[in-house]
Amino acid sequence: MALEWEQVVVDAADPVTLGRWWAEALGWVVLNDSAEEYEIRPEKDRMPGLLFVPVPEGKTVKNRLHLDFRPDDQAAEVARLLALGARHADVGQGEQRWVTLADPEGNEFCVLGERLG
Repeated sequence: MALEWEQVVVDAADPVTLGRWWAEALGWVVLNDSAEEYEIRPEKDRMPGLLFVPVPEGKTVKNRLHLDFRPDDQAAEVARLLALGARHADVGQGEQRWVTLADPEGNEFCVLGERLG
């Protein structure tokens, strides 16, 4: 049996706005810009992608699943993401080598530091 990871589905109050934000943040391409399914991927035929779908309820608690990113320059990437509209998030992580941020709808993600060892 073969199993291929196609995408991560993200619930959103405004899928188009949130999908555009993530497309810009990641430098990914838009495959579908419908208000019902806004899909982005690293490249047109490369997976996995992110699929943003509308939900009526807002986010109320810490994500049970989040994305981690490892940039070449953590400080520069955190500054760039904050300038795009991300914000610092405190999910009880304390002092760590990674920085926890939230996208414009409050979904947490981490910007990792340099890989050790």
